[in-house]
Amino acid sequence: MWVSTKAQYGLRALVEIGLRAPAAVPLQVVADAQGISQHYLEQIAAQLRRSGFIRSVRGAKGGYKLGRSVEKIYALEVVEALEGSLAPVTCVDDPESCWQTGSCSTETLWKKVDFAMRGVLSGTSLKDLVEERRVIESRKLVQLELTVDRSPSIANSL
Repeated sequence: MWVSTKAQYGLRALVEIGLRAPAAVPLQVVADAQGISQHYLEQIAAQLRRSGFIRSVRGAKGGYKLGRSVEKIYALEVVEALEGSLAPVTCVDDPESCWQTGSCSTETLWKKVDFAMRGVLSGTSLKDLVEERRVIESRKLVQLELTVDRSPSIANSL
């Protein structure tokens, strides 16, 4: 299963909006923060909105808000909404598509791959991803503080 940029960017956009909750976040802010084309992000946002993950807010402080809480949005449903089936091969979702179903030596392998991928994605909430992002940001701050503390002072260089 190849996860396209649509699913990757969709999850990243949801994390960005989740970080700023409960405020509405303009799509341009999300695009800039994530380095994503605003035009492409608009297309993704439309799908996310239709699927109920986000809702638009009009007005001067408008933008997008999450359609439900971070605890109730799971990576699996977002990826499936943006990608469709996650099955690594067609016969996992549609056994009738292959004449070897039931007698194929690799069928079990593909079902295990599908089960594992779905397990990881369904066990990962948007809350988990937002918290991971906060951990990453706090590490960056600590590294920056260490760098600033170790730099020679102007007084020492005079």
